[in-house]
Amino acid sequence: MPPQGAIVAVLAVAGLCSSFMFTLVVPIQAQLPELLNASREDTAWVVTATLLAAAVITPIAGRLGDMYGKRRIVLVLLAVLVVGSVISAVSPGIVGVIVGRTLQGAVSGVIPLGISILRDVLHERRVDTAIALISATMGVGGALGLPISALITEHSDWHMLFWTSAALGAIVFALVLWIVPVSVLRTGGRFDYVGAAGLSLGLVGVLLAISRGAEWGWGSPAVLACGLGGILVLLLWGWYELRTPAPLLDLRIAARRPVLLTNLASVAMGFALFSSNVVYPQLLEVPAAAGGFGLTLLGASLIIMPSGLVMMVISPFSGRLARLFGPKLLLLLGAGALIVAYGCALLFSAEVWQILVANILIGVGIGFGFAAMPMLIMRSVPQTETGASNGLNTLFRSLGTSTAAAVIGVVLATNSTDFEGMPVPTSAAWQLSFVLGGVAAVTAFVLALLIPRGRDPHERHPSLPE
Repeated sequence: MPPQGAIVAVLAVAGLCSSFMFTLVVPIQAQLPELLNASREDTAWVVTATLLAAAVITPIAGRLGDMYGKRRIVLVLLAVLVVGSVISAVSPGIVGVIVGRTLQGAVSGVIPLGISILRDVLHERRVDTAIALISATMGVGGALGLPISALITEHSDWHMLFWTSAALGAIVFALVLWIVPVSVLRTGGRFDYVGAAGLSLGLVGVLLAISRGAEWGWGSPAVLACGLGGILVLLLWGWYELRTPAPLLDLRIAARRPVLLTNLASVAMGFALFSSNVVYPQLLEVPAAAGGFGLTLLGASLIIMPSGLVMMVISPFSGRLARLFGPKLLLLLGAGALIVAYGCALLFSAEVWQILVANILIGVGIGFGFAAMPMLIMRSVPQTETGASNGLNTLFRSLGTSTAAAVIGVVLATNSTDFEGMPVPTSAAWQLSFVLGGVAAVTAFVLALLIPRGRDPHERHPSLPE
């Protein structure tokens, strides 16, 4: 077997590659209607398609990894990323770009699968630190990827974004094939195709309502049909999953108190993270005369980037703290740091350095919080369920980020004023956004307090005797 450090490094790079896809098109998002010769409503699907694909594929990929081998499914997802990137790179119109971005979204399943691989192959003493590092890549990739995307778009054609992601995906594919060992732990049974279809349909409905509600109108027939229809499908899906002998997701395991509370806290943490991702770039880029700081996209990206660096730096400490005091403390520390970050933003946001400090605190909070959640999950589920359970946890984080994007977007759009013919958020909009992010952080803290301490009796590391 290759050195364990090399396995961790390769899976960390795979995680960075995965999270980079979500900020890949941020620098060109405002120019997409002109670049693709399409309406703004149509080009919004360049972002929405990736979000929907990620939410649907992640839990399904986790189950497939448990059944057919986690490394095998990681390789499939990376291959899909490369194909999607090439399709977007060579497409002259919006349809091809949306198809490609949909395929790119599938790679989000790499992170929970990578975390599950670590549990299978590493010695118990190294698992927590490695998991902390891989989990942190969810935030690190976006924070570091934004200035990279900005640099590419400033000095090259926008198609180069997709050629870059294709090359990155191909390199990571080769590294995984070379370094990561084949998964030997498998779950028996047949794949639950009905459950996969039901989960996909329900999630697409709910996420469409959340992500497009502001544009379509929250009370419009389309939003109500998608949202209520999606909820109904998910309820029927849950009823079916509890009665089928080989479910896509074992909801009885998902209902265990530590797992359920961790997943609910994941929604709140995801909301708190993405609130800052939506607010800070806009606040930094708004002209100074309109109440912002007037930075370029690259300048704003460089202010955002340190939060990702902080996540990387603290990940080794996260693992050590988890071994000494348990992952519950990490989640409490993470939520606490987010509360302080949003408190600082509410009280002190008149200078760029104050935004930088608040964003660094966001990095501390997400670094600790994201490291804690997979540890809490894997202490409470059987080893044969780690892929699916981590995929479900990632899905809950995605629900939080999707909700934040919709809610904060509405807050900024409805509390705006005209500046040189362009709508610009008011100071009240920034403040309300900070309040909402803080409320999400407090919610995560309270939920973390309710999580039971200690390991669940169902959890066992492969290196331990029966």
